[in-house]
Amino acid sequence: MNVQIPEDGYHFNVMRRAIELIDEGGETQTLDQLAARMDMSPAHFQRLFSRWVGVSPKRYQQYLTLSHARTLLRERFTTLEASHSIGLSGSGRLHDLFLRWEAMSPGAFAAKGAGLTISWGWFDSPFGPALVMGTNKGICGLGFSSETGEAAAMEDLAGRWPLADFVENPEALRPWVRTAFGAQPSDHKAPLFLIGAPFQIKVWEALLTIPSGHVTTYSEIAGSIGHPKAVRAVGTAVGRNPVSWLIPCHRALRKSGGLGGYHWGLPVKRALLAYESARADA
Repeated sequence: MNVQIPEDGYHFNVMRRAIELIDEGGETQTLDQLAARMDMSPAHFQRLFSRWVGVSPKRYQQYLTLSHARTLLRERFTTLEASHSIGLSGSGRLHDLFLRWEAMSPGAFAAKGAGLTISWGWFDSPFGPALVMGTNKGICGLGFSSETGEAAAMEDLAGRWPLADFVENPEALRPWVRTAFGAQPSDHKAPLFLIGAPFQIKVWEALLTIPSGHVTTYSEIAGSIGHPKAVRAVGTAVGRNPVSWLIPCHRALRKSGGLGGYHWGLPVKRALLAYESARADA
């Protein structure tokens, strides 16, 4: 059962459904059409949506167009090597949400989670049902099931660490989840615990240096970690990112401006990019 996040000024379920409707609609839908489908007055829906996303429903729909990825790549491309050189990498600038992050040692990763207790729970999120996992050190897994289904998402994440002990305990994760999706005051922080092979962790660290609302390419990531010819391996590591949204693999695009793949489904990737772009422009 999903654990719903209290409103606290953020109507998560309302906005999640609105984003789904916008993404499903294809052609631009009018404010009246969207409000009617949400059983709200146009004025109330516009006010609520704009407060949560930062822009109007009409403007948000513009960010979901197929051409938007190319616009991002042209106007908001992030050079990761430059980010490193001016100090954007490291625990201080990985993400506004995090107080700290740390990675599991290679030896511990090789043990496939043996001796590790991982709590898990389902939560409503602006991008559909979210499966969140965490150790006592921080969030180690986050996936979305709107495209894959809950059973497949659970099998996917749990299969990363097959020898770990998994305990359903959403209450242990709730404060971190609330912070991750913006429903917690800014003085609360969510720690992040990276569980992966050394090469994967290098790639995920590079992703964490990309500012919200900006994008990069797989080849740029490969160059930034000192393996410029390993573009295919980088793509695989991006796809194996266990903490979607927080480790922003959705910000990696093809050189052509195409979205590329996304482990939890391209509609989710479009919604993530659109949401971040809207808030960056607000």
